[in-house]
Amino acid sequence: MTWAQRLKRVFDIDMQTCQACGGAIRIIAAIGDPAVIKKILDHLDRQGALPLAYHRRVARAPPSPQLVPTLH
Repeated sequence: MTWAQRLKRVFDIDMQTCQACGGAIRIIAAIGDPAVIKKILDHLDRQGALPLAYHRRVARAPPSPQLVPTLH
């Protein structure tokens, strides 16, 4: 399973399809350096764009094994 498939499965984040047009998305970079990430997020916060990033559905935990019905 790829990392994009895992994001879709666990968090319902589709990294392979554009939400606006439905077309395929091509990942061209991944940023892992915490200092660079902070710099980007600080810039977005100053521009007022950061609150838009939080309009996602809340992630939920997998169902409890006690609540999942079993087939007999």
